[in-house]
Amino acid sequence: MSRRVVPEINAGSMADIAFLLLIFFLVATTMEVDGGIARKLPQKQPPNQIPPPKLKEKNVLQIAINRKDQLLVEGAQRVAIKDLKQITIDFIDNGGGVGNKDVGTCDYCKGAKSPSSSDHPNKAVISLKSDRGTSYGAFIAIHDAVGQAYTELRNRVSKERYGKSYEALIKQQKSDKSQKLKDKIRAIKALYPEIISEVEPTGN
Repeated sequence: MSRRVVPEINAGSMADIAFLLLIFFLVATTMEVDGGIARKLPQKQPPNQIPPPKLKEKNVLQIAINRKDQLLVEGAQRVAIKDLKQITIDFIDNGGGVGNKDVGTCDYCKGAKSPSSSDHPNKAVISLKSDRGTSYGAFIAIHDAVGQAYTELRNRVSKERYGKSYEALIKQQKSDKSQKLKDKIRAIKALYPEIISEVEPTGN
């Protein structure tokens, strides 16, 4: 009686299929990327560096958030994060340096021109102070509100001068690499420079 021959399975094709599946999952799988806040850190100053001139108190908007995520403006006024954007706009766009030869008049500012608030957008400093116990969400919300304030002011002055918002100019830059467009964007940023100072967090 003859023995029954069992056919062998070609494992080579199985390896090929497994390899193709591996490549498919590597290509098709999406991976989450952690986001963050784009900030340029200050460079270490040389020891013989001349100290910067002292800022006028009225040219600094002090924003602080404690470990309970409570927001304080100018050390006393408790405000909601939703109101921070307008507070920041009013401060930056105040234009209170009317008649001040050292600062100059801001002819594009639409603010109240209060002598007790910022003199000029290029003098207005946003000072942010947080606590080590501050939640990450609240910290991001503050940065977002301040960023929106600058964007809104830049959009307004860009529409007045170029007929397009600042955000539209930024999007246009993806397809238009001309020097003329770069100069427009640079000019808008110079009118409302983003001057943000972050103080060392308090708490343990």
